[in-house]
Amino acid sequence: MSAVDQMRAMLDQLMGTSRNGETDGRNHVRFDDASVCRSFLLDCCPHDILEGTRADIGACAKVHDLALRADYNAAQKQRDYFFERDALEHLKEFIGESDRKTEMSKKKLAAVQDELTEDATEKMNEIHQLGEQIGTKLARAEELGATGEVEESLRFLEEVENLKKEKQGLELEFRNSISASSYQQQKLRVCEVCSAYLGIHDNDRRLADHFGGKLHVGFIKIREKLTELREIVDEKLKKREKEREERNRRGSETANQNPARDRREPEPSREPRRDSRELGRDQGRDPGRDQPRRRSRSRSPDRSRHRRDHRGSKYRGDSRGYRNGDENGSTSERSSTSRRHREDD
Repeated sequence: MSAVDQMRAMLDQLMGTSRNGETDGRNHVRFDDASVCRSFLLDCCPHDILEGTRADIGACAKVHDLALRADYNAAQKQRDYFFERDALEHLKEFIGESDRKTEMSKKKLAAVQDELTEDATEKMNEIHQLGEQIGTKLARAEELGATGEVEESLRFLEEVENLKKEKQGLELEFRNSISASSYQQQKLRVCEVCSAYLGIHDNDRRLADHFGGKLHVGFIKIREKLTELREIVDEKLKKREKEREERNRRGSETANQNPARDRREPEPSREPRRDSRELGRDQGRDPGRDQPRRRSRSRSPDRSRHRRDHRGSKYRGDSRGYRNGDENGSTSERSSTSRRHREDD
């Protein structure tokens, strides 16, 4: 990366996507977009941490941009986006896969190496633990010496010398507890942190290179971040649960104090108003006048016969004129009636 690219990355990390103004269109993705890596925003993406190591898993499929991380850090102060949950799931999946590889490597070693007694196995594990402490402290002493903290570096070197003496005593006991042929065989173990192979006969320089190397330190950072995210997520979930319970409690108390608010008031009558004139007109009216009338279905025989005769005489004339209701039909009906009267006379 050139010096110009380094300066540009530093400006992005400090000022975000709007460092060239609000109209800067080089970033069309917001930090809260689904295509942006949540683990990168929290500075714990395994793709970046393990880049260039034996466990390099390639580039991340999601967007990594330092300017978006700066935008997220600024927006997080105003609102909690709760990206820790997504990052936690990502790291849990990665560490789970790494632990499965560690168990498979242990099974492979157990299949090819000679089986040791319980006492010899216990001593060998103690030797490995001391070697891990020596390598970690030695790498820490070198780091402090490079930064100028000489006194602190010398204190770590003294602890390293004490651990070396303890380790030499355990190695002698381990050698006496097994046969010479078994001791000459390279005894390997799998690092519980980064799944790398370590030998019981590795010298201090080899152990320091491993425990202070980018691979081992990177896995330590990922595992520590995983533990931290678990605590943060649990705390936030508990806080949200308490807030939800508090809102429910307040809502129930409000409903108990005002029970009439939940009841629906009766709707007013929709009967139209009646003015004073209608009321005065109805004062003298007979109350039974508005009652429905009951009509009798019984009729006298004479009345029925009269209605039939009248209906028959009505339809004897021009049916077309009667149906149409025109004047010609009525005139023809009257003329036929007068003609019958003259004939009778």
